[in-house]
Amino acid sequence: MLYVVDLHKSYEGAELLNGVSISVRESEIICLLGASGSGKSTLLRIIAGLEMPDSGQVLWDGKDLGSTPTHLRNFGLMFQDYALFPFLNVAENVAFGLKMQNLPKTEINLQVDAILKQVNLQGYETRKVTELSGGEQQRVALGRVLAPRPRLLMFDEPLGALDRSLREDLLAELRRVLRKSRVPVIYVTHDQEEAFALADRILLLHDGVICREGSPEELWRDPGSGWAARFLGMGNILSGQTLDEGRVKTSSGTFRTGDCQHSHKAGERVDVLIRPEVESGPLDGENHLEGLVKDVNFSKNGYRVTLQSDLYFILPEAPRVGERLSINLPEWSVQCLG
Repeated sequence: MLYVVDLHKSYEGAELLNGVSISVRESEIICLLGASGSGKSTLLRIIAGLEMPDSGQVLWDGKDLGSTPTHLRNFGLMFQDYALFPFLNVAENVAFGLKMQNLPKTEINLQVDAILKQVNLQGYETRKVTELSGGEQQRVALGRVLAPRPRLLMFDEPLGALDRSLREDLLAELRRVLRKSRVPVIYVTHDQEEAFALADRILLLHDGVICREGSPEELWRDPGSGWAARFLGMGNILSGQTLDEGRVKTSSGTFRTGDCQHSHKAGERVDVLIRPEVESGPLDGENHLEGLVKDVNFSKNGYRVTLQSDLYFILPEAPRVGERLSINLPEWSVQCLG
């Protein structure tokens, strides 16, 4: 399968990729997740052969692709703007890559029919792509990239131009299509919800390196760093100092932490994650804090309650602004980060 080994890439003296290594297994969907400008798209373009690295290798089944031009790599690449041909209809857009392979017309027609069925566009063959909705154009672009049967699929923010409701609908459909194709996938996004909904494995790209990788569940249980937890929107991030017996001292109090996957010495400075899904009510046990309510906003999971300390929590009932609130923190909600 695909192996990227120790890639480096600089622009105007600034190192954008600093020794990046990744692998993609058979039928696996991986998501490259990072902030805008983190180098995600550059990494994708290097894998596709559209850019050359300063150093490092891109290997397929052990073969170095450094001298292999883009059109011979047999990788499919889909961009955010879809890059559809406006002068071709739906069937002609999907057939474009097949015609480049000089396949017989009858075989092209059969494959186009199969692909249009796969992406739920039967009956759209003669429609102009300029007459389609954003979601329908996305399906055409997906069909076009699937039609030549690439050995690797790459997506660069393909849903970025769509509104959130349509994006959510298409995510489930996209995963179904990609699962059925069984082609390995690299999916680039800056949207955390997108990555968690789609990926088998997520790779966080930050400051030119892969700073954390794992399944969505593994990342949610242990983000690994304050930056990762903050970027993933996992809760409150505080600076703290470890004490003995699994306790950590922060500006908001001293708390007992849950099971920690890292080894910390007493007195060590650490980032502390306090997850927001907790309880309010009479103080109970060692882990608790109090504060005045600064703001209350409704969310689909409950009420987001922000205290004067700027810590926030998700509660089932809405307190009043200005009310003094007591928050109980179960041990699992307080976590030292490596």
